[in-house]
Amino acid sequence: MNLKKNYSDFIKNKSIELGFISCGISKSAFLENEIGRFESWLKNNYHGKMSYMERNFDKRMDTRKLVDGSKSVISLLFNYYPSKEINNNSFKISKYAYGNDYHFIIKDKLKTLLSSMRNEIGEIDGRVFVDSAPIMEKAWAKKSGLGWIGKNTNLISKKTGSFFFIAEIIVDLELEYDNEVTDHCGSCTACLDACPTDALYEPYKIDASKCISYFTIELKEQFPNDLKKDFNDWIFGCDICQDVCPWNKFSRPNEEPLLNPLKEINQYSKKDWLELTDEVFKVVFKETPLERTKFKGLKRNIQYANEQV
Repeated sequence: MNLKKNYSDFIKNKSIELGFISCGISKSAFLENEIGRFESWLKNNYHGKMSYMERNFDKRMDTRKLVDGSKSVISLLFNYYPSKEINNNSFKISKYAYGNDYHFIIKDKLKTLLSSMRNEIGEIDGRVFVDSAPIMEKAWAKKSGLGWIGKNTNLISKKTGSFFFIAEIIVDLELEYDNEVTDHCGSCTACLDACPTDALYEPYKIDASKCISYFTIELKEQFPNDLKKDFNDWIFGCDICQDVCPWNKFSRPNEEPLLNPLKEINQYSKKDWLELTDEVFKVVFKETPLERTKFKGLKRNIQYANEQV
């Protein structure tokens, strides 16, 4: 009996039951192929003001240092592609932020999966992660055969495109490991051609400090004035490089009710956004991704987008 295969099959089948669209498994190890690229990225200051990217370097490069005794990294994808777009005549918000905070939604599912693993297999030491720790999540998903890193630096799947969250369960259990898939970007440069700020300065390389998502979510300071014409009404995140990707024709609406667009996000006009108050923000956008910018940050984004020339 091949226990590694049986355990791996159980994990993958259970993950689908819980709503994940893909699951792949890699051996917990040192990401030797990533260290040079990541060091160069930091050295060139392409991370901008995201100083947290400089911390915990050893753990970021080696999951065995993040989770002591770990032997396997289970990577999972959770679809967030919406059933419909929000008000096209209003300001724009990244699709992943239309509904409730994905951290809570996915972490609950990961905990349920880990609990099911323990009930089926026995004692397992492990931790769950959703965009919340120094993990090279795209690199691990790639190693686990869930897709390739595209020219827009996002993980892309031939079956489902790229509108998904990436999560991990890191455990002290040896499992059957998956193989990487090949790159299918070909000669396409749609994402590079569409990026209005030239954040995608070369295929497979990003200067995050020029990305609209960075400006509207990560940056706490005022924006450079010369970027106004490039914001294209985005006030939280940016989906341009994914929207133009041909592989996203395979995206299908997610089936998680908690990710459905909030009524306000779906219906707000530009006037509604401009008149948003701190009191309303705290009620309407509590436990949503937009909370991350706080009212002050979102108001700055709205006013800046409204001043586009």
